[in-house]
Amino acid sequence: MTGAPMPDERTREVIEQFNRAFRQHDPGLLRNILAPDCLLENSGPAPGGTKHVGYDECLRFWSSIAADEGTTFVVEELWTAGERAVCRWLLKWGPGADDFVRGVNVTRLENGLIAESFGYVKG
Repeated sequence: MTGAPMPDERTREVIEQFNRAFRQHDPGLLRNILAPDCLLENSGPAPGGTKHVGYDECLRFWSSIAADEGTTFVVEELWTAGERAVCRWLLKWGPGADDFVRGVNVTRLENGLIAESFGYVKG
């Protein structure tokens, strides 16, 4: 079989590239995977979180997190189905026993780009 990857394969490639941006502290990896009208709903502050709309706003928000070399981002599990993905992750910011948060991102792609992402954390 040749041609473009199937939606599930493309979704996994995009989400793995997204996660790599945070593991490698390389915001540049985010530039070519966000849709022009991307929607991001972040988990904080409680209870409703914040909403970011549009390529520039989403890129700016995620880039600030990805660039933080004082954090360690660990993917615990990743599931994809068509143009949807669920990623369970852990974010550490120090050596202490309480210096981490565990969360999940629920993401939807359109035309191979991140169109929506909703972040939730345990807390």
